Amino acid sequence: MTPRQHTLPGPWVEGSGLVLGPLLLVAGVLLRLGEDDFFPGQLAAYAAAPGRMVLSYSLFAAGTVLLWPAVISLARRIGGSHPGWARWGATLVILGLFGRVFHAGAGHLAFQMVDTLGIERARQAVEVTYGAFHVFKIVNLFIMTGWIVLAVGAYRAKAFGAGPVGVVRCVALALAAGLPLGVLKGSSDPISLLALLGLAVALIPVGVTLLRQAPAPPWWAVALTVGLVPVALFLGVSG
Repeated sequence: MTPRQHTLPGPWVEGSGLVLGPLLLVAGVLLRLGEDDFFPGQLAAYAAAPGRMVLSYSLFAAGTVLLWPAVISLARRIGGSHPGWARWGATLVILGLFGRVFHAGAGHLAFQMVDTLGIERARQAVEVTYGAFHVFKIVNLFIMTGWIVLAVGAYRAKAFGAGPVGVVRCVALALAAGLPLGVLKGSSDPISLLALLGLAVALIPVGVTLLRQAPAPPWWAVALTVGLVPVALFLGVSG
């Protein structure tokens, strides 16, 4: 008897990441559209509208985290025929995602300094420490190049299908390399928006297809997930 095959993290997690990851990134950037993309402007925007900027950066950080199951799912499609491209592409992109999450944490701290120190002292503090070394500087190159490697692998494996549509979506995926990196980068310029729209064009259709084909989860798994979300939020806020 052949043992049942399982894939991790599973179609529902992967499909959700493929759909929600790009959507949350786009929503986060649109919320700070029109603000200066560099840290003095971002700090000033937070001072003027803290709720909007916190929501913007929170959505962007959540979208970044949700991209990891999306990348795993895409790498599985590539790995059937081109495992090397799948391994390198997924590894580089996920390491780059770790770097972006670190940047989000540093940005969060900078916003708190605006509240406690005032806008001018916070700007000065960020200015004199902006180039400080941290271990995630090592992955800066991966943040940009990982998407290109993954896109080449997707093209070679026809992961988005054959023909012009597949080629367009591979190019769209590669555009994600153009998204600026670093702490307090607004990422609302035309190049950034094009990069994020490319990510959405490449990944969302795959996620929708995956979710439609996925078997329905057991009722207890749905109930457990629905119950854990508010509990985790409460413990996180209260802790």
